Amino acid sequence: MKHIDEWYEVTTFSDGVSLIREKYVADWLRCNIWHIQGKNYDLLIDSGMGLRPLKKEIITLTERPVTVVSTHCHFDHIGGAHEFDCRLGHRLEASVHANPTLGNTATTGFVRAETFKALPYEGFVVENYRVKAAPLTGYLDEGDVVDLGNRHFHILHLPGHSPGSIALYEKATETLFSGDVIYDGALYDTVYHSDKVVYRESLERLKSLKVKTIHGGHDQSFGPQRMIEIIEGYLAGNMTLGDPAAWVGQQI
Repeated sequence: MKHIDEWYEVTTFSDGVSLIREKYVADWLRCNIWHIQGKNYDLLIDSGMGLRPLKKEIITLTERPVTVVSTHCHFDHIGGAHEFDCRLGHRLEASVHANPTLGNTATTGFVRAETFKALPYEGFVVENYRVKAAPLTGYLDEGDVVDLGNRHFHILHLPGHSPGSIALYEKATETLFSGDVIYDGALYDTVYHSDKVVYRESLERLKSLKVKTIHGGHDQSFGPQRMIEIIEGYLAGNMTLGDPAAWVGQQI
């Protein structure tokens, strides 16, 4: 398998939001990296696997300072955070950001040869993949507001997928950046620190949120009707990945 230098693809929307993806990571795994333009500084929601320098990609989009918000501490969402000076997330997962391992970042079982369509650099060895430590420089919790000067994002603490899972809600546009709390696919509730009972409570809470657009941590963006369908499906015992090893085996 050859290595590829142009690792990222960028899709820019009209509302100052760009979607960055690691295009050579398998579709069933790669996370959505969201870049949001602000007046005072820009926001980067999640940072992918960290396989290639991400900051170089961001520089092509903005000259403003960039703050990284990690929606949760899993490997596919925090790998590039170490490149940035300002790194925010929930306090409950601070120890993982500071001391990431294969276990506490939920890496085991997902990163394998079939995860990649190409290699990020010459000499890359799948078995050697590790998330680099990137201690949080600040904490976000329920009720906090991320103020970009012209855009304001309210923090929702929505545990269940992980203890510190958060989402960012822009009231002015009724837009939700949901991380892995909800996305347009079967939801993952069997990580070592997942809590299915708490997860149900978080999803029930989302049902009453006034929202027009949901930008998830994976897959395509969707609207409120689809959000309710996913939530109701999960609460009915569907829309869940179940055994992650078996699920990964079905994807490759």
